[in-house]
Amino acid sequence: MKIVVQVKLLPTPEQASALAATLDVVNKGANRVSRVAFEEFGLTGRVFDLRRLTYGELKAAGLGAQAAQHVIKRVADAYATLRGQIRAGRLGKEGSPRRAKAGSRPIRFRPDAAQPFDDRCLSWQMDARTVSIWTVAGRLKGVPFTGEPGQLKTLAGHRRGESDLVCRGGKWFLVATCDISEAPLNADPADWIGVDRGIANLATTSDGTDHQGRGLERYRRRMARVRAQLQAKGSKSAKRKLKVRARREARHAAHVNHTIAKTVVADAERTGRGVALEDLGGIRDRTRVARHQRATMASWPFHQLGTFLAYKAQRAGVPVIEVDAHYTSQGCPRCGHVSRKNRPARDDFCCVVCGLAGPADHIAAVNVRARARTAWAFVNMPYAAVSPSPPSGTVTSRKPSP
Repeated sequence: MKIVVQVKLLPTPEQASALAATLDVVNKGANRVSRVAFEEFGLTGRVFDLRRLTYGELKAAGLGAQAAQHVIKRVADAYATLRGQIRAGRLGKEGSPRRAKAGSRPIRFRPDAAQPFDDRCLSWQMDARTVSIWTVAGRLKGVPFTGEPGQLKTLAGHRRGESDLVCRGGKWFLVATCDISEAPLNADPADWIGVDRGIANLATTSDGTDHQGRGLERYRRRMARVRAQLQAKGSKSAKRKLKVRARREARHAAHVNHTIAKTVVADAERTGRGVALEDLGGIRDRTRVARHQRATMASWPFHQLGTFLAYKAQRAGVPVIEVDAHYTSQGCPRCGHVSRKNRPARDDFCCVVCGLAGPADHIAAVNVRARARTAWAFVNMPYAAVSPSPPSGTVTSRKPSP
C-alpha cells in the first residue's frame, strides 16, 4: 500500500529564494500550458499532444527537461481530474452555473502550488539527512531536512516514486510517496470490535472503551470564537490568521483521530479480531439536529476517523467491515426490541421490554459488533451446491406443453 511521508526542509535564505523562484517559474509554465490545452483541446488534452506544442517553450523559459515533462503531466492530470468530476456530477448537473463555470476557462495554478520531482531532479542522502534538488538557479546540494523519527524510518526503508515540493506559510516541505507491504489479512477473525462514532464520544468500542470528544469540542468552540472575531475585522492580516488557524485546527483534529485509530487497530491486532464500523454515508441528510448543533455536525470528522481506521487496519492485516447504522442506538442487543423509548436520554439506554440498561454509545457499539458477525458470516458463506449437468447423449424428461 502507498502512504505519504512529509518532512520539513531547513534551507538557508539563499536556498529558500531559489526554491521560491523555482515554484514561481514552473507554475507560470503550467498556466501557459493550461491555456494552450484549453484553446486547442478544450478539456480533452493529452500528455503527448501538450508535449508536442509546449515542450520547446518550457525549455526556452529555463526549465530542465524533467521539470518540463512534469509540468506538462501536471496540467494533463488536472484536466483529467476535472473531466472525472464533471462525469461524476460533483460540479452540479448539466447546465448548472458551477459546471458551466468550470468548463468555460483554463485551469489556473497558484504561484506557490506544489511541484513533483522524480529521482533525476531530487536525490536523498538519508544518513546525512540532506537532499539535492534541481532549481532554476542550479542544483542545490546539502539542503537539510527533519521529521518525526518514525516517519524518517519509513522514508528510509520504503520511499518509492516522486516527491512533491510544497511551500506552506513560508515553510518548505517535501511530501514523499512510500510503498509499504501489507500484513497478511486475517480472513478468520476471532470476533469483532464494534465502533460507534459520535460527537460527545468520538469513538466508543464494544469493549466499553470511550474516546471522549469533549476536549476537542472545547478546542473547536474556542477556535470558533476566535474565528468570529477575526472575521469581524475583515483586514488582510486577519484573513491570513484565519488561514493559519484553520490549518492548525485541522491538524489537531487529525492528531486526535490518528490516536484513536491507532489504539483501536492495536487492540484488534493483539486479540485477533476485526473492526466493525457504522456506514455513515449520507448521515447529514438523514439526521435533523438543533440549530446550535448544525455547525458541529457539518464539520465533525466522522469520515476522517473511518479512513484512518481503514488504512491502519490494512497495514496490520486487520479486517474492516461497515454495517447498517440504522437503529443501532435504539435496538436492544439482548431481546432485539427497537424503540425510541429505549433511549430516554442521549447518554442512556434502557430497554422497555427486558430492562437492559447501559450507556447508549456502548449499546450501539455492541449492536454494531453483532451486525458485523452476521454480515461476515453471510459474506463468507459458501456457494450453494449446483447439481451437475447430465452427461452428453442423455435425454432429460420434459413435461409436454399444454
